[in-house]
Amino acid sequence: MAFVPGGVFTMGSDRFYPEEAPARRVRVDPFFIDEAPVTNADFARFVAATGHVTCAEIAPDPKDYPGMLPELAHAGSAVFTRTDRPVDTRDPSQWWRFVLGADWRHPCGPDSSIDGLDDHPVVHVACADAEAYARWAGKALPTEAEWEFAARGGLEDADYAWGDELAPDGRMMANYWQGLFPYANTLDDGWERTSPIRSFPPNGYGLHDMIGNVWEWTSDWYAPPKIERKAKGSCCIPANPRGARRHDSFDPQSPARIPRRVLKGGSHLCAPSYCQRYRPAARHPEAIDTSTSHIGFRCIIRVG
Repeated sequence: MAFVPGGVFTMGSDRFYPEEAPARRVRVDPFFIDEAPVTNADFARFVAATGHVTCAEIAPDPKDYPGMLPELAHAGSAVFTRTDRPVDTRDPSQWWRFVLGADWRHPCGPDSSIDGLDDHPVVHVACADAEAYARWAGKALPTEAEWEFAARGGLEDADYAWGDELAPDGRMMANYWQGLFPYANTLDDGWERTSPIRSFPPNGYGLHDMIGNVWEWTSDWYAPPKIERKAKGSCCIPANPRGARRHDSFDPQSPARIPRRVLKGGSHLCAPSYCQRYRPAARHPEAIDTSTSHIGFRCIIRVG
């Protein structure tokens, strides 16, 4: 783990997506954070020690999901499938498939494995799986503010974890999609899916893969940013801010009442042509029961 000293920083951004705004000043206390995402080898040790069964390995109960198709009431997870032609990028169902038998041991489906992927981030972990690992390890999931402070690496209001240029002098600094998403990946970074941790340079705090590779779970419920003010209305700098309340995190478009947490960092599927969320300020809502082939996590230990 690496030590992050804490301090005051500008959280969020006014330059990209509306859910990141407004940029605001917040303060976080010091903490230690994993230098890289939890890997398949790390997670395998946890499962061997505890017998943990992930959410992707348990068939969902149709009572929890109004309108669920019977064929989906089986264990599985969402797997990215590259399309063979341009598609409407407003419709993620064009490239996401619910694959029966996909789980952390079988990232692309039942006929796949993690052989040779020990140092890749574990994927197909729902929020409860990440929290169970954190408890076992004597750690916790970071808040959104803690995660973003760590990702910025000491840089104030920079667009990326290393500065304001995505690929300085053409150098690939993270695992993200190059080309026209979701069908043409030029692989300038060398990777089609996940990459081994530490494949790219660390940020100013010595942290790897804070940007790209896999999205990472946080402990905060998702909602638009909450701006805290003193009782008399004067602005202040909130300390260790937290996200929304659980009941405010539900997706109003979904009949299933599943709360959502904040994901941070983007993944290997973020692209300049589609989803520019390979940035510290970027955030995304994810239902806590959901696992995919591009979501992982890392843990922290708070000081004091």
